[in-house]
Amino acid sequence: MITIKGSATRSSASVLTIPAQQFVASLHTRFNPVREQLLARRAVVQQGIDAGDSLDFLSDTAGVRAGSWTVAAAPLDLTDRRVEITGPTDRKMLINALNSGATGYMADFEDSNAPTWENMVEGQANLRDAVNRTISYVNPDGREYRLREEVATLLVRPRGWHLTERHFLIDGAPASASMFDFGLFAFHNARHLRDQGTNPYLYLPKLQSHLEARLWNDVFVFTEDQLGLGRGSIRATVLIETMPAVLEMDEILYELRDHSAGLNAGRWDYLFSAVKTFANQDRRVLPDRKRLTMTVPFMRAYTELLVRTCHRRGAHAIGGMAALIPNRRDADATTAALAGVRSDKRREAGDGFDGTWVAHPDLVGTAREEFDAVLGDKANQLDRLRLDVAVTSRDLLDLDSAGHEVTETGVRNNVSVTLRYLTSWFGGNGAAGVFNLMEDVATAEICRSQLWQWLQRGAAVPDGRTVTRALMARIEDEEAAAFRTEIAAASAAEGCLDQARTLFNELVYSDRLAEFLTLRGYEMLGSPGAGA
Repeated sequence: MITIKGSATRSSASVLTIPAQQFVASLHTRFNPVREQLLARRAVVQQGIDAGDSLDFLSDTAGVRAGSWTVAAAPLDLTDRRVEITGPTDRKMLINALNSGATGYMADFEDSNAPTWENMVEGQANLRDAVNRTISYVNPDGREYRLREEVATLLVRPRGWHLTERHFLIDGAPASASMFDFGLFAFHNARHLRDQGTNPYLYLPKLQSHLEARLWNDVFVFTEDQLGLGRGSIRATVLIETMPAVLEMDEILYELRDHSAGLNAGRWDYLFSAVKTFANQDRRVLPDRKRLTMTVPFMRAYTELLVRTCHRRGAHAIGGMAALIPNRRDADATTAALAGVRSDKRREAGDGFDGTWVAHPDLVGTAREEFDAVLGDKANQLDRLRLDVAVTSRDLLDLDSAGHEVTETGVRNNVSVTLRYLTSWFGGNGAAGVFNLMEDVATAEICRSQLWQWLQRGAAVPDGRTVTRALMARIEDEEAAAFRTEIAAASAAEGCLDQARTLFNELVYSDRLAEFLTLRGYEMLGSPGAGA
């Protein structure tokens, strides 16, 4: 039995049709037991790590790593992926991103989306209208937005396996958020996409093992059969953003080999996973977040191994995010920031990545120039095998290589960014501009997990003081007061800041590191002061 607990939205009648509901239910009923088993397996693996088990490449899949197999060749519209823009699924963003000149647009139901019921349903309606090319938007000032003739290739990121959709119940229990997001997108758009010469393309977040990739592959096969699509029509790029997954990249590609579109390097979630994975085993601390660049040794090992693994298997390697929001009121600051973006994209292109991510249309040209300089008229660098790369599990897990310096400035920045982002998230906006950067949940995760780690470990700042609860609370009060002054005219935002502080305190001052902030945040979302 299907029960919808969310209030009606503008598009819920056309999105949540009876056949669409039944398709989502068929996915959930068939695959949710395996999803729950895999989530339980995550807990068992983590318990082993907490007890001192070492992480390493898997011995029982050595044959997969040694094999000479490759993934299926990329479809034509995923052959050149040099610049992909990302963002949530609101109507104006969809149009601007598809029109941005990027080669691809990842429409996001996950980290850059606050999962209010309205956001989830209206996002599906916006995707449907974009696929059908009927989407338009009129700004309050009268400006009208429509799709151009040539648009970016659409990719969609559903929520991760660990999340549920509490407004859509199947036999009294919340549906898997992954299957809700994917199921509605595929049901409404798969055949229309096929008729246009493309297909459903996805990004898969938060995987921790090849077995979780296998489950997605089974979902894809079932969906292709049910919707009359050819085998391998659905393609997925997996975000390698957890420490366990980086040791199973070959295996993940192998499980999805008929449906694979490559791997992506996700910086902040990967660093968050580094803190979380060893939270109960290690006494070390990671340094200030600004020092955790992609060039510190353990991060460099991760990205170089990703490129080598992908190209050995004929799969695309997609680089990380440039989150800068150009500041039109401060040209000098923007110029300096763009220089950093250019350097980062030059490094990625030089390392062999086939494409990269940006968060703002104004960065598309900068990123494209750096990849054009390396690719020329080639679509990608799949022929660059990076045989010079030799990475061990020790290299990947050498967190000490980043250093350990923690400063009060770093603590303050993490506190401020977490409070500002969560305030936006509780207000229904999951892509928030904070200090000229477009931030999403991944930023809040690394910020709050570092704060927890520094507090638990009693990290020392350069003047000899340690990070204590009293110090953290003082900084929290100061940053919250400063932010409250900025939003004093917006009573709703003030309520959301109160919600943000409540969640912040639960996350940072707990004895154990919470697995995902979105699990508790979703319980609070819709309570007074927050979006429904």
